[in-house]
Amino acid sequence: MKKLNKLSIIGYGAGDAANNLAFTTATMFLLVYYTDVAGISAAAAGTLLLAVRIFDAFADVFAGRVVDRAFSKRFGKFRPFIMFGSIPLLLLSVATFSVPQLGESGMLLYAYVTYAALGLAYSLVNIPYGSLAGAMTQDPGDRAKLGSARLVGAMLVSSALGIFVAPLIKPGANLQSTFTTITLVFVVIGAALYFFTVLTAKERVHRAVPNVTFKQSMDTLKGNKPLLMLCLSSFFFLTGYLALTSVQLYYLRDVLHRLDLYPVLSIIQLVLTFVLAAVMPRLVRSLGKKGVYVYASLLTVVGGAIIFFTPASQVWIGFAGLVVSLVGVLAVNIVVWALEADTVEYGEWRTGVRTEGITYALFSFTRKTGQAVGGALAAYALALGGYKSGAAQTADAVFGIQFAAGALPAIMTILAVLVMSRYTLTDAMHARILAEIQERRKTADSSAQTAATGRTPATPDAAAVGSGGTTPPGPASH
Repeated sequence: MKKLNKLSIIGYGAGDAANNLAFTTATMFLLVYYTDVAGISAAAAGTLLLAVRIFDAFADVFAGRVVDRAFSKRFGKFRPFIMFGSIPLLLLSVATFSVPQLGESGMLLYAYVTYAALGLAYSLVNIPYGSLAGAMTQDPGDRAKLGSARLVGAMLVSSALGIFVAPLIKPGANLQSTFTTITLVFVVIGAALYFFTVLTAKERVHRAVPNVTFKQSMDTLKGNKPLLMLCLSSFFFLTGYLALTSVQLYYLRDVLHRLDLYPVLSIIQLVLTFVLAAVMPRLVRSLGKKGVYVYASLLTVVGGAIIFFTPASQVWIGFAGLVVSLVGVLAVNIVVWALEADTVEYGEWRTGVRTEGITYALFSFTRKTGQAVGGALAAYALALGGYKSGAAQTADAVFGIQFAAGALPAIMTILAVLVMSRYTLTDAMHARILAEIQERRKTADSSAQTAATGRTPATPDAAAVGSGGTTPPGPASH
């Protein structure tokens, strides 16, 4: 298959930049909007966020089935969802940050409905977007580039929010006007980015079955052990990562007493993203995708240990722990999407059916549940430590913050690595699977040609294909 051109890779990355105009804006600012602007209590807002994020996880599975059943001869399987779902998604982001004064119960109901609708709309755009990578190419290097482009797009938005938008969220400001303006601007920018993706990121991988039945979807999932291992490992990793991101601000402000380092960390994150994106294809070639995942995860463990054990007075050592953790997280977040795409081919190899939608949906389901659990565990750690808003924190409160920012991510990441050690779909095995899939397609095409013409096409020399093998070995051999 021909290598992807740069425009296709950039176009794919633009899609995740657009995704994060809605997703990251909500994860970074929705809690403060609910409590400080809408006037919803912190406890009610926390319950709302947890409940809706769990709903989002199930919405991903629903979206996966919808995607698997859909197919357009003109636009393919995935791009129509991005094309027609992007504007409603971005407008729902505006609605979510526009809670009217309807009384406590009315505002809470409005918040539940709009945030849940935003989550469903996001699933119906993001599941096909994430599945699109596996349909664009089967080349490991190109998939690493797509993962890098995706992370660059996401980190550009995340860093811009941290550097330019976060400083606007200050006491006394007209925050409703701020959020309304920001989300309306994001509708225009996001729509342009999504349509750039639709025009440049096209499907090129052959599929024998365009419309996938429910039984076919379930068959590809239940025998896909690499996917299940990747999902479980990602659940643990995301639990730890979201615990860290949930209390990162608390760690800088209340432990190190250097909130001014928050924009610095955002800038470092942006620089690291570009560096890792540039070197990731080379790292994948030398270590393999599984190797990059494991070694990067171990970096996150080291960073978590530094955060947890460093005294509050050692500001730069503690800050270095955050940076080390960040390197590991960014590297994992690049390579994990290529790993997920590989599991699609594993399912196709076993069943003969490509099911990008439900495969990505299951993967996203476990990631979102990990995010929900990680955020909740971080909040519990703060509560157990006796954290008090706006007050000098006790030693117990500081310990709770350090545990949530350091120990909890390290423990969860160790569990993620232990699960990943049983992941069998290496790059070498993936290459063999691709060769067998391609051989099957040639055989199927030859059979179709014979049926159509009544003549048997010339076959290559037996010695040339003798090792190709079109029948997958039994599961026990893997």
